[in-house]
Amino acid sequence: MHKQEIFYKMAKAKPFIKWVGGKGQLIEQLEALLPADFTERENVTYIEPFVGGGAMLFYMLQTYPNIKSAVINDINPDLTLCYQVVRDNPTGLINSLKDIQTQYHALKTEEERRTFFLEQRDSFNTKSLNAIENCTLFFFLNKTCFNGLYRVNKTGKFNVPFGKYVTPTICDAATIYADSKLLQRVEIMTGDFEQTFDKIKGNTFFYFDPPYRPLSNTSSFNDYTKEDFNDEAQIRLKLFCDRLNEIGVNFMLSNSDCLGKNGTDHFFDDLFINYKIERVWASRSINSVASKRGKLTEIVISNYHEEYQFQRKAL
Repeated sequence: MHKQEIFYKMAKAKPFIKWVGGKGQLIEQLEALLPADFTERENVTYIEPFVGGGAMLFYMLQTYPNIKSAVINDINPDLTLCYQVVRDNPTGLINSLKDIQTQYHALKTEEERRTFFLEQRDSFNTKSLNAIENCTLFFFLNKTCFNGLYRVNKTGKFNVPFGKYVTPTICDAATIYADSKLLQRVEIMTGDFEQTFDKIKGNTFFYFDPPYRPLSNTSSFNDYTKEDFNDEAQIRLKLFCDRLNEIGVNFMLSNSDCLGKNGTDHFFDDLFINYKIERVWASRSINSVASKRGKLTEIVISNYHEEYQFQRKAL
């Protein structure tokens, strides 16, 4: 077997893009808060209505063989198209990414790279590309824009500025192939989170990672799509959780700890008063001022009150 093929086979699945609010750093803490009997449940259907970068998805599918199928959803059609292309046409995507990576790395000056970046951003915003072209530019912009952010304006145009990276890895073929293999048992949906209710079957477990409620007027970063995820949407999500609870479906939900930041903001503690709320440490890294990044607590809400899978660590 060729060395490169061996390397591809050994690669682990992981997020193929950067994503604000990605759960890579919280996996261990979230796993500890799974139901105590999760490994004993058979033929689990795992559902993520806000998949984002997919860190939790890829970890769960590789760690728990009792998850026989999964459903992911996101309201961002460019993002879900990437999941579809990675799953169904990894080689075509890789070839296209290699081409644009070669072009970008050949540029000699920052100004040349900036110009190239802006040209590709304009092309992406035309919304007149085929699936491979659209995903290629989504990957390219994600790897070369400022901080790897994804942000759109009210008209749905991607507007994150140039990131000044000289030779970023735009094509990670090993990860794409590993992700593609894992995604073969994943159904991919695009739209509102509530549509995932119809995908419940047998032993189903939901993990929610919605756009976080901002901790201040300046901290909001919900601009993944042109639609806002405001307090009304957070309340609608809680009512969706009530529906799950009524039919005996377990869920875990992450969000910002408003009370931990502001001792008078009881929004989530009041909203989810009938559920279990834990607090975990997380790093925030999207502030443009490095000194304002740091550790904060986040909340993890669940509707199972038995023991957790692992011993809970004190904050």
